[in-house]
Amino acid sequence: MTTRVLHRDRHHWIHWPAGLLRAGALLALLCGCASVQSQTPPPREIPMPAYTLHSVTEAALAEAARQTGTDRSKLSVVQAEMVTWRGGSLGCPQPGMQYTDALVPGFRVRIQAGERVLDYHASSRGGLMLCPEGRAVEPLPSDAT
Repeated sequence: MTTRVLHRDRHHWIHWPAGLLRAGALLALLCGCASVQSQTPPPREIPMPAYTLHSVTEAALAEAARQTGTDRSKLSVVQAEMVTWRGGSLGCPQPGMQYTDALVPGFRVRIQAGERVLDYHASSRGGLMLCPEGRAVEPLPSDAT
């Protein structure tokens, strides 16, 4: 059996079997890891923003001001409502694209900027988009949901 020197006591060398030394080292390593893991705090849950009619309307106003170059104070909200879109296009299908047929809860915000009315659509998860004039598809009537 192979032995290794572990400790010298005065004039005597104490010999231990190599397997026992390996087992002791492994036990010390595992105990050390367990104590480190127990001191690690649990992962923190990152809060996701809540999209509300108000927050989507504010985002649409900011985007309308940016896109048109119009001062935000000169913009007016024509319509802001919670809607149910008929599919994944959010009421603004692009030619040649395919979308899910599932009903999608979301928002519609229409903003007057001078002579133009900008039509913004969003899902309840966000993703605000400007729907070009003439492309918008009406959401489901509010009494249909």
